[in-house]
This record gives sequence, C-alpha cells and structure tokens, in this order.
Amino acid sequence: MLVLRIAAFAIAALTAASTTLSAVHTFVLPRAAQVRLSRAAFLVVRFFIVRVARLRRTERATDDTLALFAPLSLLFLPVVWLTVIGASYTVMFWSVNDQGWRAAINASGSSMFTLGFAHPSGLPATFLAFSEAALGIASLALLITYLPSMYAAFARREAQVALLASRAGREGRAPWAPTMIIRFHAIGAFDQLDDLWSDWEAWFVDVEESHLSLAALPFYRSPLPGRSWVTAAGTVLDGVALMESSVDTPNSPRAQLCIRAGFLALRRIADFFNIPYDADPAPDDETSITREEFDEALATMADAGVPLKRDRDQAWRDFNGWRVNYDAVLLGLATVTLAPPAPWSSDHRKPPYRRMPVTRRARARRGNAPQ
Repeated sequence: MLVLRIAAFAIAALTAASTTLSAVHTFVLPRAAQVRLSRAAFLVVRFFIVRVARLRRTERATDDTLALFAPLSLLFLPVVWLTVIGASYTVMFWSVNDQGWRAAINASGSSMFTLGFAHPSGLPATFLAFSEAALGIASLALLITYLPSMYAAFARREAQVALLASRAGREGRAPWAPTMIIRFHAIGAFDQLDDLWSDWEAWFVDVEESHLSLAALPFYRSPLPGRSWVTAAGTVLDGVALMESSVDTPNSPRAQLCIRAGFLALRRIADFFNIPYDADPAPDDETSITREEFDEALATMADAGVPLKRDRDQAWRDFNGWRVNYDAVLLGLATVTLAPPAPWSSDHRKPPYRRMPVTRRARARRGNAPQ
C-alpha cells in the first residue's frame, strides 16, 4: 500500500507540475510554444462553437457565434488547469494522509480556492495546502495579466484593418486588392503607396510577434462582420503583387520589403498551426488564383483607367511568382481562423482542410511539419 501511495504521489506531482508549465508556456513565455493541454482545450471549444455556428441562418449570426470562440477558450483554459491541478492535489493529499478520498477532496478544494474550511494536519499536508493555494491564485493572475497585453495588440492590429476597409473595401463587400489600386489611382495617390507599404511592413512584424506570443489572438475576430486580419493581410499582399507585376509604374523597394515581411510573418504563424507549405517554391508553381481570375482583375482595373503593362503574359508570371510565396499559408490561416468570405483568400480555401494534430506524434504521422 505504501508503494502505491508513493507512486500515486509522484505521478500526481508530475501532472501538477506539467500543467503549471503549460500555463507558463501559454501566458508567460514570449515565443511560440505548442502546449498540448492548451491546444486540446481550444479544440474542444472550437468543436462545439463551429457546430453551433452552422445552425445559424445568417452570416451576421454565424460571425457573432464564431466571435465567442476565442473568449470562451480563454475562460475554459483556467477551468481545465484548475481541474487538473485540483485532481492531482487530491491524489497527493490522499497519499500523505490516511483519511480517505472524501477528506482529500475537501482538503484540495479548500486549499485551491483558499476557503479555509479544511485544516490539513501534518507538515506534508500543510505544505501541499500552501503550494496548491499558490498555484490556484497564480493561474487566475496569469489570465488577468494576460488580457491587457492581448487587447492592446488586438487594438493595434484592428486599427490597420479598419483603415484598409476604407481604402480597399467595397460597399457591403470585403476588401479586394484591385479595388485598393483603383481607389488610389482615382484620387491620384499612387505616390503615397510607399507610405502604405511601410505601415503594413511594420504591421506584419507586429502581428508576427503578438500572434505567436499570445496564442488566442489569431482567433479574435474583428469587431465588424466581414473583416479579418487574415483577409486584410491577403489584400495588401495581393495589392503589392499586382502593383509590382501589372501596373505600369516604377518598381518600389518598399513594396517588395512589405511583401517579404508579409509572407514571412504568415509562414511563421502557419508553422505554429502546423499548416503545410513549400518553403522554397518555384515562381511558376500553381497557386489558387487562376489566369482567368487574374485577367478579370486586370480588366476591372483597366476599365477604371489604371495604367497597366502591355505584356499580360509576363505580368501573370510575375504576379504568380509573388503569390506563390504566401498562397498556401494565406488559405490555411483563413481556414484555421474561420475567416469571413473575401476575394482571393478565404473564398479560395479548399476544404476539407486537415485538422490540427494535438500531439507531436500525430503531427509526425500526418506529415504536417513545414519544410
């Protein structure tokens, strides 16, 4: 019996320690860390939210339901952590005292929530009570201190997304790169595009840093339905690709720096979600945009008076050469985040998209590791 209690204590202690480490990796560690327990909790909430969203009859109602995913996941995480820690300490209290499971449950619950109605006897039990109380308070404190940083990053991200809606959006429709180019041409503001590209280069850098260190942030939806940080990123990247490949203006170093910062940021976020992509694609590799769609976009810009390059075949090759760098990760992130429909991004995703594996062994079996 003594051996059983010792083994149970050791397993429970390791479980409590690994759960605490999961909370530290999720909320404190300033880098991307794939935490199995946190990932599993997110996937459970996602499973139910997606199924409820499918029952909603309008796009607005569906978006309102999907918007609950990230907040509910964050609230669910401490519940999971405290449940696992509480169960682990219950086993440890049972291991150090001969008072049975009921007394162990009372001691664990009283210690975690600092209620004080159970008074452990003996030095080992007292130490367990103090340590569990500290872990319970620390878990909630981590969540509380995590939220201001996350919402500050969310506000920075959404400010640029909102600005893009006025520059590239159409009435009642999602932003589209040709619309942005037409609008800047109509107001004679092509000379201001370099400033726009610089702003978005900085935005991509900020999004990469914040969305890797704050794991829930990619799933926070924009305040207004139809907007998404993923589709906004796709609009800007397509805008740069069209300007550099098809519009008859001098090439811009700032634009090229912007698109490079963009696809690198999306790739690193895609790595976190195990989204497969070719890290070194050929310029003539196939993308989700067809030649017909490209020609239609150019025809739309030509009708609006945008000066275009004469060699459309070369323009298509150049555009595809840019697009191939971010096509797979853009569509993958649109699928993972359940982005609203938008031209050339979320409307081109190809279901069924493979679910995110929870464990490292499952990822190896699925071959999802990026190249």
